[in-house]
Amino acid sequence: MSDLPFYLAAFALVLGVLIVFHELGHYLAARWCGVKVLRFSVGFGKVLWQRRFGRDGTEWVVSAFPLGGYVRMLDEREEAVAPEEQHRAFNRQTVGKRSFIVAAGPLANFLLAILLYWGIFMHGSQELLPVLGQPPADTPAAMARIENGEEVRRIDGQPVATWNDLRWQILQKAAGSERVELEVINERGEIAVRHLYLAAVGEEGWEGDPLSRLGLRLYRPDIPAVIGSVSRGGAAAQAGLLAGDRVLQINEQPIGNWHELVMIVREAAGQRLVLQVERQGRVFALEVTPEMVADGGQRIGRIGIGVAESAETRRELRTFVSYGFAEAALKAVVETGEQSLFSLRMLGKMLIGEVSWKNLSGPVTIADYAGQSAKLGLDYYVKFMALVSISLGVLNLLPIPVLDGGHLMYHMIEVVRRKPLSERAMAIGQQLGLAILFSLMAFAFFNDLTRLFGG
Repeated sequence: MSDLPFYLAAFALVLGVLIVFHELGHYLAARWCGVKVLRFSVGFGKVLWQRRFGRDGTEWVVSAFPLGGYVRMLDEREEAVAPEEQHRAFNRQTVGKRSFIVAAGPLANFLLAILLYWGIFMHGSQELLPVLGQPPADTPAAMARIENGEEVRRIDGQPVATWNDLRWQILQKAAGSERVELEVINERGEIAVRHLYLAAVGEEGWEGDPLSRLGLRLYRPDIPAVIGSVSRGGAAAQAGLLAGDRVLQINEQPIGNWHELVMIVREAAGQRLVLQVERQGRVFALEVTPEMVADGGQRIGRIGIGVAESAETRRELRTFVSYGFAEAALKAVVETGEQSLFSLRMLGKMLIGEVSWKNLSGPVTIADYAGQSAKLGLDYYVKFMALVSISLGVLNLLPIPVLDGGHLMYHMIEVVRRKPLSERAMAIGQQLGLAILFSLMAFAFFNDLTRLFGG
């Protein structure tokens, strides 16, 4: 609960930036086409703040309900327009200009995503290398004979530099292919090709972690539970633990490696643990109580020890990835395009039942992800903002009346018919669009509550 203000602030910032950028797209396009803008609103409902600016006295507004916004333009279909201003009314513009103004909102979201990715790619970030752990038995990865410690170099001939690259390429391939070819290299420098079948990704409607279903998991070195350093004044020092001690058991549970030791200590904040320790051939027991510390928004246990160095601990599993100005710009455009097409593909699969509707997320889930990404660091938060901006752009281009895509659909019909739809037809379309939109929102909110309360 103490993290709630932070999560809400992270969500509000994402939402505010995306809404403002989207509506600015409409606003600037309208100004470019000579259309008079009456109001620029962030949010709907009761007005909380307003000011008038500019030659046209445009009303800039912040409203009570923050999940959206709008740009209100001069339009003869909504109110009487003075003869001297009729040429500036939205409805008097050509179909091309009206379509440009409507499409400018989603295009602004795609542009924002490109700019955010561009900045991240130039700034660079620490990334995990695509090194695979031992896959569980009977999983597609195990059947592909993937071995512990193998690093993926290529997927179907495309280079893979990081774990995120691996994950993204697998997801894209799974949406349209049955099998991929992984080129891997082991610690001895031997190169091999593994054939991985992807059918498991689509099981259960793409819910959960698709890589986990394939048996692909991050490599964890099998490091012995030998203490390399002890923090002065920490719980371990107070209990009498020394560098060189090997932990054999915790509360009579055998400890096979360093990872198992760490996970038990993390989950035991404030709880007494009995450690069976081997020191210079002698085995004895020590009691230690992990201190409770904050880490990434969680309360975990820590006793103040470091791992002893070995060949495994020295193996570098991270790499710093950055790009030059032009290369980063091109990669940002490609990333935005691929994410957009993947979103459309998933929406299509959702419509035909191949992807579960449980994957639909609402504001609660988005707020949760916003807070989590912000705690992980600025680069994660900016990438999350870019991803949500793409999703907003794609959503708004769907041919649903009341959305930008619905208006573009009307304009296409107008071009074919060589005259606009009747007011009655558009009114019916608006009602249908609102019904679809509210149904989607209700379903997404239901999914949020199900996730929140453990459904």
